[in-house]
Amino acid sequence: MELSDPVIVDASSSATDAPNRRKSGRITHKPVLLQADPNTSMSTEGSGKRKRSSHTQIAEIADDQSDESSVADSDGDPDEEELKERRRKSRSRKPSSKPAAKKAKIGNAQTTTLPVRPAVNGVKKAPRPRKQKPHPTALVADSGTGLFSEIFSGAHSIEGVVAEWITRYDQNNTNAMCDLINFVIRCTGCELQVNVHDIEDPDHATSKLEELQDAYHAQRITDYPLISRGKGFTSFRATMVGFFDSLIQTCHSAGIFYSDETLIDNLEYWVTAMTSSPIRPFRHTATVICLAIESALCVVATEVANTAANTMRQKEGEEKKKSVNKERVNALKARINEQERRQEVVKRYLDDIFNAVYLNRYRDVDPKIRVDCVAALGNWIATHPEHFFSGSYLRYMGWVMSDPSAPTRAEVIKQLTRLYKNKDVGRLRAFTERFRPRMVEMAVRDAEPGIRASTVELLDLIRETGLLEPDDIDTIGRLIFDNEPKVRNAVSGFFAENINDLLETVIEEVGGEEGLAEAIGEDPEDDYDLPRRSWLKYKCLAEVLQSYNSEDDEDLDGATREVNGNLVATGAESRFSLASQVVYRGVEEVREWEALAGYLLYDFSTAPQTQAAKRKGHSMDSSERIFRERCQLNEKEVMMLLEVLNVAVKQRLTEAIEGEADKKGKRSKARVEESRATQESVTLHLAQVLPSLLKKFGANPANASAVLRLEHILNLEIFQELRQDSTTYASLLNDINRQFLTHADQNVLTEASNALLHARSFEDLGEVTEEKVQELWADTINSLRNLVNVKEKGRTINLSSLCNTLRRISNLASISDCVTVFDAEERSSSKHKTSAMTAPPLHIITDLISEDIFSEDEQGTGDLDEVVANAIKAVLFYYMWLVRSLKLSLANKTARAPAALPDYSAFAESLISIMNARSGPDARTDPLRLAAASAYLDLHTLFASLRPASSDPKSRPNDAIAATAAVDHDDDNAISSLAATIPASTQALLLSIFVATEKHYARLSHRVLDRPDPNDPVDDAPMDFFSSDSDDDDDDGAGDDAGASDERRRTAVLKAEKALCEIAGKMVLGVLAGVFADGGVKVKGRVGRNKARLGANFKEVVGYLEEKAGQKGKGKGKQKEKGKGKVQKEAKQKKKKKEVVLEESSESEAGGEVEELEPELADDRIEDGSQGDEEGRGKGTEDEIMGD
Repeated sequence: MELSDPVIVDASSSATDAPNRRKSGRITHKPVLLQADPNTSMSTEGSGKRKRSSHTQIAEIADDQSDESSVADSDGDPDEEELKERRRKSRSRKPSSKPAAKKAKIGNAQTTTLPVRPAVNGVKKAPRPRKQKPHPTALVADSGTGLFSEIFSGAHSIEGVVAEWITRYDQNNTNAMCDLINFVIRCTGCELQVNVHDIEDPDHATSKLEELQDAYHAQRITDYPLISRGKGFTSFRATMVGFFDSLIQTCHSAGIFYSDETLIDNLEYWVTAMTSSPIRPFRHTATVICLAIESALCVVATEVANTAANTMRQKEGEEKKKSVNKERVNALKARINEQERRQEVVKRYLDDIFNAVYLNRYRDVDPKIRVDCVAALGNWIATHPEHFFSGSYLRYMGWVMSDPSAPTRAEVIKQLTRLYKNKDVGRLRAFTERFRPRMVEMAVRDAEPGIRASTVELLDLIRETGLLEPDDIDTIGRLIFDNEPKVRNAVSGFFAENINDLLETVIEEVGGEEGLAEAIGEDPEDDYDLPRRSWLKYKCLAEVLQSYNSEDDEDLDGATREVNGNLVATGAESRFSLASQVVYRGVEEVREWEALAGYLLYDFSTAPQTQAAKRKGHSMDSSERIFRERCQLNEKEVMMLLEVLNVAVKQRLTEAIEGEADKKGKRSKARVEESRATQESVTLHLAQVLPSLLKKFGANPANASAVLRLEHILNLEIFQELRQDSTTYASLLNDINRQFLTHADQNVLTEASNALLHARSFEDLGEVTEEKVQELWADTINSLRNLVNVKEKGRTINLSSLCNTLRRISNLASISDCVTVFDAEERSSSKHKTSAMTAPPLHIITDLISEDIFSEDEQGTGDLDEVVANAIKAVLFYYMWLVRSLKLSLANKTARAPAALPDYSAFAESLISIMNARSGPDARTDPLRLAAASAYLDLHTLFASLRPASSDPKSRPNDAIAATAAVDHDDDNAISSLAATIPASTQALLLSIFVATEKHYARLSHRVLDRPDPNDPVDDAPMDFFSSDSDDDDDDGAGDDAGASDERRRTAVLKAEKALCEIAGKMVLGVLAGVFADGGVKVKGRVGRNKARLGANFKEVVGYLEEKAGQKGKGKGKQKEKGKGKVQKEAKQKKKKKEVVLEESSESEAGGEVEELEPELADDRIEDGSQGDEEGRGKGTEDEIMGD
């Protein structure tokens, strides 16, 4: 119908019925037609006659009819001549010359335009097309017509498809419902369908679905659209869920839910029956659909509830008026009753689907279905909290937290985090009280680090609501020492809030903010030595760190130190350092490391030096006294803060260096200058505080090692560029030497050695550093001579002092060349001089390795074992430096071999005697025996590297020096004689030690070994292969007795694995270096026997031997292939030359074609052969082809 049609009818009818009706007093205007829209432009230029539009003609005809009707009413019917005259006048009528009336405003009741948005510039702007999601068009390639094809073809929008389906449902509900159920079945990946008769008979729906499932199961389809990762299935779930969401919303808006309840009943009956299917595609797809319907119903329920609430407010407002409109009140009451009825209908649907689907599927065997159920329940609680936000539904969240599937647990933590962010404490209080222990347990002990980190963040939200107990707060805060980086990073904010809570308590003890201001005054800006507010926070930080660390299995402190000393790799960060990194990110005050250093150096025993105290003339009031008492630190707290200081300085320098470039990697001059200024300020301030820190905390080994680590951070290049006095650094080196000589702790010696090594790396300060190192050598060697001299005089030697001295010598030998020092003889002017006073240090230390010089009371003690172990280390370092110098002399063409070659036979015999002497039931766990075996293998492998290139290639190591060709033949033979092989008897001894270590680790780790070879004397020791109960179960405290803890057993297993991998690695290197008499065949076979049975670490160590052997074989194969290719090429050239001589015409051309095709065929066959499953098979095929 045209828009002007109602105008024509109204005009004629009004003109005809004018005398018979009462005229209204309202102002009426003639409707403006579309053609009369002022926004529509008409151009009359260039045309002599104006065309009349159809709307104008229709309007004129209406006017003529109006005039004719008025005349007919007065004079009767006009004759033909009158009609012609009227038509002529209407055609000659001119348009009015009056200006067009102004357009009425929209807000007025009078309007002169149709309620249609006018086109812009006469052209209606086309709406921007919506960006459609990619649909899995591959699914509808062969599906033809139907609802499934309409939805996933991409040709129609989901809303349009829903509207069209509802239209079909109004016409024939059975056919439409059949199409909808077939759509659900098709979404499962099943191409079978139901018919109209099945829809009309819902009692047999279950049997029909069973038939479909049996037919689908017979096809053995494992993949289905909902979980498929194909290219066409990326948006399948979103499209399917979006369809049912739109369907529910449209049915609600149209009122179909409430007028025709059979629609949702039939859909619910069919789909819920599919959710109990034993076929996973049916069950999973139907569950997702039901969950989507429930989610849409939650939105509908919320909308209905809001509408009912608004209507109720309108009714109450109408009733409060002075003149109550009863009709309106009654209408509002009727609307409220209708909304309440709708609420009951929607609630019934919600309960039916929840009871029929969720209660069965949230514990489904498929974890994917369980994840979908948890996510849906969280969505329902957030969307319709009036119904689902209660304990009867929240408890399902708590039960799922114990789900064995990690994705399910992760999803429930995600949904709970979403709920706790709303901070609805009242509804969550009962749930939190019930399931808080499980959440704490997940944060501490869950197998997945990501879930633990998410749970920590959830508990942080619970802490903000005040529902977390103090014990739980401490349990979560202790995770700052956790091994997982994700967990430590997640607990950063939680830990920082714990510090803030404690700080508030401490400030209240001081007297609040006013008392604190009176005690310290205002915080000084640049003077970090004066007390400030942040000192209280540092104190709180130290207290919390100490309490969390002391509560972590105090009875295992000894085992922990042993693990840290023996199992942690060199340079690895300690647990305190890792925790300090978290503190640096969470506590803002830690970034001011200068203030932290000033707090550590402040002496609270002196008179107060605060600004407030200076104003009061050093009179200390109660607030200041409490402040000073609260800031006092004990030894453990000092150690904690020193670790934090290390990390703070290091992180500050790291941030400065990383700040030179932006996120895109571009560097600017301003950034570089700022970074440089930061590094200079840190270096200068650190150089000033280091001596003071060593002076104050150097007496304690743990504190001294922490302070010495700060020297590693010191940038010596910047220190020199700033033209600092070298005496300042020399004074710092003196302090480091003092720590080296006064401490016997291995950690302090290691850090001091690293500090000296760091100083020697800078050439400009090399002379100063070398002078200090030589002073250390002189002091330690003199101390050694004095201790051994006491033994020669018949008195008892102090084994503890001797052990400490040898430990210092071994540490010094690891960073400084000790060949000259060890070979130097002492010139003594004393009349009673002994061999200890004049013999070279090498002879003295070598003699200490032999236990015969000690008395029977001294032998077998722990101190003596440590003395021998440190002596072995020192002598081994001596030979390492010696071999290094030999290599350098051989690499120099003008150099010659030294006149006297080293003799390491005495050292080797001492090691063999230790291995033979340490036997019995405890031999397998004797660390000294393992150390002697490792040193013996290292010694022979070390000198094997001097074997020249002209030696036997089977026994030549990989790193043999090729430069020996430039040295004289006599020198070559002399140096190569140092590379001796291990005798068969010693080889058997080493294998016995390896076998004992292997069995010890297998017993502790409950692993099963291969049965021993009865013909091999090495494996004749008895071993229970399938039982872990042995007579020596209590070795290292790792047995099965009730007193041993799990932590000790785990420590023992780690130590045993480390010992096994260490001895196996030494033997692997020996085989590669060719130090065994038989080429290492026997050793290689025995070491690799249990390669796949003793863990990944041992497998990787032994696999290195096979990897090197494979590289050698590969190189030989390439050489062989190259040689065969050369022979084949020469044969082809001879054949070609012969063909050219005999037949120069046609046969020569044929021969050329054969020769041209032959390489292509050979290459194809080689390529095919090399693509076999086995590497050896491919190489064999290639060799055979090249041989042809």
